[in-house]
Amino acid sequence: MEVAAIRAAAEWGLDAVSIRGDLAICGSPQRSEFRCVVECADRRLVLLENIRGQDRRNKQAIIDRLDFLDHQGLSSIHPCIRTPDGRHIIRMEGRFWQASPYVQGIPLDRPGYAFDGWRGVAMADFLVNLRKASKNLPNGLSTLPFSILGYIDGLIGQIKIREPGLAEKLAPITAYLQQRLAGVHGLLPVAFCHGDYHPLNMIWSETAIPGVIDWEFSGTKPENYDAATLVGCMGMETPDALTGPLVTEFVRTLQAAQVLSGTSWRVLVGMIIAIRFGWLSEWLRNRDAEMIELETVYMHLLKDHADDLIALWYC
Repeated sequence: MEVAAIRAAAEWGLDAVSIRGDLAICGSPQRSEFRCVVECADRRLVLLENIRGQDRRNKQAIIDRLDFLDHQGLSSIHPCIRTPDGRHIIRMEGRFWQASPYVQGIPLDRPGYAFDGWRGVAMADFLVNLRKASKNLPNGLSTLPFSILGYIDGLIGQIKIREPGLAEKLAPITAYLQQRLAGVHGLLPVAFCHGDYHPLNMIWSETAIPGVIDWEFSGTKPENYDAATLVGCMGMETPDALTGPLVTEFVRTLQAAQVLSGTSWRVLVGMIIAIRFGWLSEWLRNRDAEMIELETVYMHLLKDHADDLIALWYC
């Protein structure tokens, strides 16, 4: 595959001379069948990804959205490179490839990073800028609004059949969502969202975010979706982070920018819990009993302290 990657690089006019196996690649490796960093004769570093044929349409849609956002001046995104004849995705020897600039970062100090206030400001600033850049997103690049509650209904139906004990444990959670979120979910303002906005989908430097990656779940969602995803992941990293400097600075910066409605803030914990069902689904697919139990406990913790958290975050 490495030899194939070097041959594919030539389609972009890249003079690839070596594979840089010593460089870490951020983001989920599951987003492609194979990926590597090639170094060119001019020392340029490029990330090449062999993508699945069935993913080609979605990958092109993501590329088109990022191109638009880049043209609107959104920083920290790195659109795919075009070939000399204007293509983003090429087919060679039965494989599909895409190329993008390689952005080098530094590893997160886990879980210590969860208490760095400056990271909260940086992550909030990106969301504010994303909202501005995507304001006039053409209809052809947008998606139908995503219903997290519809997703949960389908998942719970499967859990009741396959894991009735787990369904019983989740019953107070689904009842909470029905009481606190269901009535307003369809009324929440929507916006273009990253869809999987958490620190491991960012490339970090010592003081900033030079890259935001993994846009596979981007699309039209409730406007608080990205904020809820981020805060939920911070609490999963360590529950103390929910009241720590990163989250409080993140919330403070978003509130100052006034990009979320009052209703979106008031149901933020409900949205956090709802989004955690996506992670629960992942643990179920992987049959990870430890993470299933941890996720269930975390959902209950959020439910039990929801009013306290909202009072802290939204006064």
